[in-house]
Amino acid sequence: MHGTLLSYRRGKHTMRGNQLLLEIPEVDSREKAKSFVGRTVVWISPARTGKGKEIRGTITNLHGGNGVLRVRFSRGLPGEALRQKVAILDKA
Repeated sequence: MHGTLLSYRRGKHTMRGNQLLLEIPEVDSREKAKSFVGRTVVWISPARTGKGKEIRGTITNLHGGNGVLRVRFSRGLPGEALRQKVAILDKA
């Protein structure tokens, strides 16, 4: 399953580089989105050498009422990761 990274989780004066908002197709309500909390998300960088770095994160909570989720990654993601697809793994 795949989702799209929308933007960084931010406030008026701060931006959290390791927390992003995730949108999943066909998930448009809080009830549908709750089933994804706790799953692992993987972003792979589009490196030129073919050795893309893999950064993993966890879906931590919901964001609003329209099915958007918050993801906390192990480290900050670059700006090129925005609007890219990420893989959503099944719960272990």
